[in-house]
Amino acid sequence: MVAAGIMVLTSCSTNQEHKDHKSTPEATSEASPKEMLKQAYQLFKEGDDAASIALANKVLAIGRETNNDTLVGRALTSLCRNAQRSLDTTRLADLSADLSQLAATSEDKRWMMYRAHMNAEMWRLIGNMDRAESYYNESMEISYEIGAMGMYTIDHFNKSFVALAKGDYESANALIKKYYALRVEADPEAEDAYGLIALAYLLEQQGDYRGAHEVATVTRRLFKEQNLFPEPPDEKPLLAVEAKIKEMVDVSEQEKIGAASAGQTVSRLLDKYLR
Repeated sequence: MVAAGIMVLTSCSTNQEHKDHKSTPEATSEASPKEMLKQAYQLFKEGDDAASIALANKVLAIGRETNNDTLVGRALTSLCRNAQRSLDTTRLADLSADLSQLAATSEDKRWMMYRAHMNAEMWRLIGNMDRAESYYNESMEISYEIGAMGMYTIDHFNKSFVALAKGDYESANALIKKYYALRVEADPEAEDAYGLIALAYLLEQQGDYRGAHEVATVTRRLFKEQNLFPEPPDEKPLLAVEAKIKEMVDVSEQEKIGAASAGQTVSRLLDKYLR
Protein backbone atom coordinates (compact mmCIF):
# COMPACT_ATOMS: atom_id res chain seq x y z
CA MET A 1 0.00 0.00 0.00
CA VAL A 2 6.37 4.76 -1.44
CA ALA A 3 10.16 4.88 -1.07
CA ALA A 4 10.36 4.21 -4.91
CA GLY A 5 6.90 2.77 -4.93
CA ILE A 6 4.37 1.19 -2.69
CA MET A 7 5.79 -2.25 -3.27
CA VAL A 8 8.83 -1.31 -1.23
CA LEU A 9 6.61 -0.80 1.77
CA THR A 10 4.25 -3.72 1.38
CA SER A 11 7.09 -6.14 0.65
CA CYS A 12 9.23 -5.29 3.67
CA SER A 13 10.35 -8.34 5.60
CA THR A 14 9.31 -8.88 9.20
CA ASN A 15 11.46 -9.63 12.21
CA GLN A 16 10.22 -13.18 12.50
CA GLU A 17 11.83 -16.04 10.63
CA HIS A 18 10.18 -17.02 7.36
CA LYS A 19 8.85 -20.54 7.52
CA ASP A 20 9.29 -21.73 3.95
CA HIS A 21 9.32 -25.46 4.73
CA LYS A 22 12.04 -25.94 2.15
CA SER A 23 15.48 -27.52 2.30
CA THR A 24 18.57 -25.40 1.69
CA PRO A 25 19.39 -26.84 -1.78
CA GLU A 26 15.92 -25.99 -3.04
CA ALA A 27 16.08 -22.38 -1.85
CA THR A 28 18.08 -21.29 -4.89
CA SER A 29 15.12 -22.14 -7.12
CA GLU A 30 13.17 -19.21 -5.62
CA ALA A 31 14.92 -16.58 -7.74
CA SER A 32 12.78 -17.14 -10.83
CA PRO A 33 9.42 -17.19 -9.00
CA LYS A 34 10.38 -14.06 -7.08
CA GLU A 35 11.13 -12.28 -10.32
CA MET A 36 7.80 -13.50 -11.69
CA LEU A 37 6.02 -11.94 -8.72
CA LYS A 38 7.80 -8.64 -9.30
CA GLN A 39 6.72 -8.73 -12.92
CA ALA A 40 3.14 -9.62 -11.91
CA TYR A 41 3.09 -6.55 -9.67
CA GLN A 42 4.46 -4.33 -12.43
CA LEU A 43 1.86 -5.64 -14.87
CA PHE A 44 -0.86 -4.99 -12.30
CA LYS A 45 0.32 -1.39 -11.85
CA GLU A 46 0.23 -0.94 -15.62
CA GLY A 47 -3.31 -2.33 -15.83
CA ASP A 48 -2.58 -5.68 -17.50
CA ASP A 49 -4.51 -7.82 -15.03
CA ALA A 50 -4.78 -10.88 -17.26
CA ALA A 51 -1.00 -11.21 -17.58
CA SER A 52 -0.51 -10.35 -13.90
CA ILE A 53 -2.97 -13.01 -12.78
CA ALA A 54 -1.41 -15.62 -15.06
CA LEU A 55 2.04 -15.04 -13.53
CA ALA A 56 0.72 -15.03 -9.95
CA ASN A 57 -1.14 -18.29 -10.56
CA LYS A 58 2.03 -19.84 -11.97
CA VAL A 59 3.96 -18.87 -8.84
CA LEU A 60 1.10 -20.12 -6.67
CA ALA A 61 1.33 -23.54 -8.36
CA ILE A 62 5.11 -23.61 -7.86
CA GLY A 63 4.72 -22.67 -4.21
CA ARG A 64 2.18 -25.39 -3.56
CA GLU A 65 4.21 -28.02 -5.41
CA THR A 66 7.35 -27.20 -3.40
CA ASN A 67 5.57 -26.52 -0.08
CA ASN A 68 7.00 -22.99 -0.07
CA ASP A 69 4.78 -20.94 2.22
CA THR A 70 6.33 -17.61 1.24
CA LEU A 71 5.71 -18.11 -2.47
CA VAL A 72 2.14 -19.26 -1.79
CA GLY A 73 1.42 -16.29 0.47
CA ARG A 74 2.91 -13.71 -1.86
CA ALA A 75 1.10 -15.17 -4.86
CA LEU A 76 -2.22 -15.10 -2.99
CA THR A 77 -1.55 -11.49 -1.97
CA SER A 78 -0.79 -10.59 -5.59
CA LEU A 79 -4.09 -12.11 -6.68
CA CYS A 80 -5.90 -10.11 -3.98
CA ARG A 81 -4.69 -6.92 -5.67
CA ASN A 82 -6.16 -8.02 -8.98
CA ALA A 83 -9.49 -8.73 -7.30
CA GLN A 84 -9.57 -5.11 -6.13
CA ARG A 85 -9.54 -3.75 -9.66
CA SER A 86 -12.80 -5.47 -10.57
CA LEU A 87 -14.23 -5.11 -7.03
CA ASP A 88 -14.61 -8.90 -6.96
CA THR A 89 -15.45 -9.45 -3.29
CA THR A 90 -16.28 -13.12 -3.85
CA ARG A 91 -12.82 -13.80 -5.24
CA LEU A 92 -11.24 -11.80 -2.42
CA ALA A 93 -13.16 -13.85 0.15
CA ASP A 94 -11.80 -17.07 -1.35
CA LEU A 95 -8.24 -15.72 -1.38
CA SER A 96 -8.67 -14.45 2.18
CA ALA A 97 -9.69 -17.92 3.32
CA ASP A 98 -6.55 -19.32 1.68
CA LEU A 99 -4.39 -16.72 3.45
CA SER A 100 -6.04 -17.52 6.80
CA GLN A 101 -5.38 -21.22 6.31
CA LEU A 102 -1.77 -20.51 5.34
CA ALA A 103 -1.28 -18.38 8.45
CA ALA A 104 -2.61 -21.20 10.61
CA THR A 105 -0.56 -23.98 9.05
CA SER A 106 2.67 -21.98 8.84
CA GLU A 107 2.19 -20.18 12.16
CA ASP A 108 3.18 -17.00 10.32
CA LYS A 109 1.13 -13.90 11.12
CA ARG A 110 2.32 -12.11 7.98
CA TRP A 111 -0.45 -13.73 6.00
CA MET A 112 -3.17 -12.50 8.36
CA MET A 113 -1.64 -9.04 8.08
CA TYR A 114 -1.76 -9.14 4.28
CA ARG A 115 -5.28 -10.56 4.40
CA ALA A 116 -6.43 -7.66 6.60
CA HIS A 117 -4.64 -5.07 4.45
CA MET A 118 -6.08 -6.35 1.18
CA ASN A 119 -9.60 -6.49 2.59
CA ALA A 120 -9.22 -2.94 3.92
CA GLU A 121 -8.18 -1.75 0.45
CA MET A 122 -11.14 -3.50 -1.19
CA TRP A 123 -13.73 -2.09 1.19
CA ARG A 124 -12.24 1.38 0.92
CA LEU A 125 -12.63 1.17 -2.86
CA ILE A 126 -16.23 0.02 -2.48
CA GLY A 127 -16.96 2.79 0.00
CA ASN A 128 -17.66 0.81 3.18
CA MET A 129 -15.40 2.89 5.39
CA ASP A 130 -16.35 1.30 8.71
CA ARG A 131 -15.38 -2.11 7.39
CA ALA A 132 -12.22 -0.72 5.80
CA GLU A 133 -11.19 0.95 9.07
CA SER A 134 -11.68 -2.28 11.00
CA TYR A 135 -9.39 -4.16 8.61
CA TYR A 136 -6.78 -1.39 8.64
CA ASN A 137 -6.75 -1.50 12.44
CA GLU A 138 -6.24 -5.27 12.32
CA SER A 139 -3.43 -4.94 9.78
CA MET A 140 -1.68 -2.23 11.80
CA GLU A 141 -1.96 -4.19 15.03
CA ILE A 142 -0.32 -7.25 13.44
CA SER A 143 2.30 -5.32 11.46
CA TYR A 144 3.45 -3.46 14.56
CA GLU A 145 3.55 -6.68 16.57
CA ILE A 146 5.71 -8.55 14.06
CA GLY A 147 7.87 -5.59 13.09
CA ALA A 148 6.59 -5.18 9.55
CA MET A 149 7.18 -1.44 9.62
CA GLY A 150 6.67 -1.00 5.89
CA MET A 151 3.07 -2.15 6.13
CA TYR A 152 2.57 -0.31 9.41
CA THR A 153 3.73 2.88 7.72
CA ILE A 154 1.65 2.62 4.56
CA ASP A 155 -1.51 1.86 6.52
CA HIS A 156 -1.27 5.25 8.22
CA PHE A 157 -1.48 6.75 4.73
CA ASN A 158 -4.32 4.41 3.77
CA LYS A 159 -6.32 4.99 6.93
CA SER A 160 -6.17 8.77 6.40
CA PHE A 161 -8.59 8.32 3.48
CA VAL A 162 -11.04 6.60 5.79
CA ALA A 163 -10.83 9.53 8.20
CA LEU A 164 -11.38 11.96 5.31
CA ALA A 165 -14.39 10.01 4.06
CA LYS A 166 -15.85 10.38 7.54
CA GLY A 167 -15.10 14.12 7.63
CA ASP A 168 -12.52 13.74 10.42
CA TYR A 169 -9.89 16.15 9.11
CA GLU A 170 -7.98 16.30 12.38
CA SER A 171 -7.37 12.55 12.41
CA ALA A 172 -6.51 12.56 8.70
CA ASN A 173 -3.93 15.31 9.27
CA ALA A 174 -2.42 13.36 12.19
CA LEU A 175 -2.27 10.13 10.17
CA ILE A 176 -0.49 11.82 7.25
CA LYS A 177 2.00 13.43 9.66
CA LYS A 178 2.66 10.06 11.31
CA TYR A 179 3.08 8.43 7.92
CA TYR A 180 5.75 10.92 6.91
CA ALA A 181 7.46 10.71 10.30
CA LEU A 182 7.77 6.94 9.86
CA ARG A 183 9.00 7.39 6.29
CA VAL A 184 11.71 9.83 7.38
CA GLU A 185 12.70 7.47 10.20
CA ALA A 186 13.11 4.65 7.66
CA ASP A 187 14.85 6.75 5.00
CA PRO A 188 15.65 10.41 5.74
CA GLU A 189 16.67 11.04 2.11
CA ALA A 190 13.50 9.70 0.46
CA GLU A 191 11.47 12.16 -1.64
CA ASP A 192 8.21 10.33 -1.01
CA ALA A 193 5.55 11.59 -3.38
CA TYR A 194 3.05 8.85 -2.61
CA GLY A 195 1.83 10.39 0.63
CA LEU A 196 1.03 13.61 -1.22
CA ILE A 197 -2.09 11.92 -2.58
CA ALA A 198 -3.56 12.01 0.91
CA LEU A 199 -2.48 15.62 1.42
CA ALA A 200 -4.08 16.71 -1.87
CA TYR A 201 -7.30 14.96 -0.88
CA LEU A 202 -7.27 16.56 2.58
CA LEU A 203 -6.91 20.03 1.06
CA GLU A 204 -9.65 19.38 -1.51
CA GLN A 205 -12.03 18.13 1.17
CA GLN A 206 -11.36 21.27 3.20
CA GLY A 207 -12.12 23.47 0.19
CA ASP A 208 -8.56 24.62 -0.50
CA TYR A 209 -8.73 23.84 -4.22
CA ARG A 210 -5.69 25.90 -5.18
CA GLY A 211 -3.59 24.17 -2.54
CA ALA A 212 -4.96 20.81 -3.65
CA HIS A 213 -4.02 21.64 -7.23
CA GLU A 214 -0.47 22.55 -6.24
CA VAL A 215 -0.03 19.29 -4.33
CA ALA A 216 -1.69 17.18 -7.04
CA THR A 217 0.51 18.77 -9.74
CA VAL A 218 3.69 18.03 -7.80
CA THR A 219 2.44 14.50 -7.09
CA ARG A 220 1.95 13.75 -10.79
CA ARG A 221 5.32 15.28 -11.70
CA LEU A 222 7.17 13.22 -9.12
CA PHE A 223 5.29 10.06 -10.11
CA LYS A 224 6.51 10.56 -13.66
CA GLU A 225 10.07 11.30 -12.56
CA GLN A 226 10.15 8.32 -10.19
CA ASN A 227 8.27 5.98 -12.54
CA LEU A 228 5.54 5.32 -9.97
CA PHE A 229 2.11 3.88 -10.74
CA PRO A 230 -0.42 4.36 -7.89
CA GLU A 231 -2.58 1.38 -7.01
CA PRO A 232 -6.37 1.63 -7.67
CA PRO A 233 -7.47 2.48 -4.10
CA ASP A 234 -4.87 5.25 -3.99
CA GLU A 235 -5.33 6.76 -7.44
CA LYS A 236 -9.11 6.96 -6.98
CA PRO A 237 -8.95 9.94 -4.54
CA LEU A 238 -6.29 11.65 -6.64
CA LEU A 239 -8.51 11.42 -9.71
CA ALA A 240 -11.41 12.80 -7.64
CA VAL A 241 -9.24 15.74 -6.55
CA GLU A 242 -8.21 16.50 -10.12
CA ALA A 243 -11.82 16.37 -11.30
CA LYS A 244 -12.91 18.76 -8.54
CA ILE A 245 -10.10 21.19 -9.36
CA LYS A 246 -11.26 21.38 -12.98
CA GLU A 247 -14.67 22.28 -11.65
CA MET A 248 -13.58 24.86 -9.07
CA VAL A 249 -10.40 26.50 -10.44
CA ASP A 250 -10.33 28.23 -13.81
CA VAL A 251 -7.84 27.06 -16.40
CA SER A 252 -5.61 30.14 -16.27
CA GLU A 253 -5.27 29.82 -12.49
CA GLN A 254 -4.52 26.11 -12.83
CA GLU A 255 -1.75 26.89 -15.31
CA LYS A 256 -0.34 29.62 -13.08
CA ILE A 257 -0.25 27.33 -10.03
CA GLY A 258 1.20 24.50 -12.10
CA ALA A 259 4.02 26.68 -13.41
CA ALA A 260 4.81 28.05 -9.94
CA SER A 261 5.03 24.55 -8.46
CA ALA A 262 7.50 23.23 -11.05
CA GLY A 263 10.34 23.15 -8.54
CA GLN A 264 8.28 22.41 -5.44
CA THR A 265 9.45 19.62 -3.11
CA VAL A 266 7.64 17.22 -0.82
CA SER A 267 9.17 18.66 2.35
CA ARG A 268 8.16 22.22 1.46
CA LEU A 269 4.60 21.13 0.71
CA LEU A 270 4.37 19.34 4.06
CA ASP A 271 5.65 22.44 5.88
CA LYS A 272 3.19 24.60 3.96
CA TYR A 273 0.01 22.56 4.36
CA LEU A 274 0.26 20.08 7.25
CA ARG A 275 -0.64 21.38 10.70
